[in-house]
Amino acid sequence: MNETYLKQLLSLDNRDTAIVVGLYLSKFNQEALDAFEFSGFHQAYNVLGYSLGVKPKSINNYRDEFDSLFPNGRKGWRRKLKPQSKTIFDLTKELSFDELTFIIKTHLSHSEVNLEDLQIPITSFQNKHEFSASRLITGKAAEEYFVMAYPTIEIFSGFDISDKTNHGCGYDFKLSKGMSRYYVEVKGMNDRSGNILMTDKEHRVAQELQSRYCLFVVRDFRSTPFHDYYFDPLHCGQIDFKKQERQVVQTSYAGIFI
Repeated sequence: MNETYLKQLLSLDNRDTAIVVGLYLSKFNQEALDAFEFSGFHQAYNVLGYSLGVKPKSINNYRDEFDSLFPNGRKGWRRKLKPQSKTIFDLTKELSFDELTFIIKTHLSHSEVNLEDLQIPITSFQNKHEFSASRLITGKAAEEYFVMAYPTIEIFSGFDISDKTNHGCGYDFKLSKGMSRYYVEVKGMNDRSGNILMTDKEHRVAQELQSRYCLFVVRDFRSTPFHDYYFDPLHCGQIDFKKQERQVVQTSYAGIFI
């Protein structure tokens, strides 16, 4: 890929990237699912859709739109591509599986790409953007689910949202309305039940903020995601947190001049 072409692909907005994802799932089928460690298409629609801030059904629809063009065993819609879908098809038709995987993972990571890296094969530095279903579920997908869902939750109605996910402050979002504040930490789960982990920082902040701290848990990305939320999660009586400690061994080497 040349520099101009790559910049064009990486500058796509979320809607166009969702079309790319639909084409990717249609064209590469099981190989595409395996690249993200998805157990099936429903999980792919949920995780990739919410990660891009679009409805999972949109990813499904885009895949179906492209299905008639590829030998994947599905009939698809068997109709002329919509203009923007045709544009995306033409833009990506020469890309290999590795190249298209890299483009999608780079969009999901929201990271900058050093274009000089492209002088070597994409497969040589693709590990910079390793994304599995589990990583997306516990991060971007669950967070974007909350952003889409919170206006519909009565207790949060009318609150303004401030994204703190990259600030390391012990919560993901601050919600404000007048003098009222809520601090929300979002967790995602692959299944309907299981365990969640809070970092030491999140635990300390939850202890300090108590009823102003909300733990928002998105469950069942494998099938149909839904949510629960817990104010003052450490004392609400619905979650039993147990302290876990791990000893990390760090190895270093001292150089002695001889």
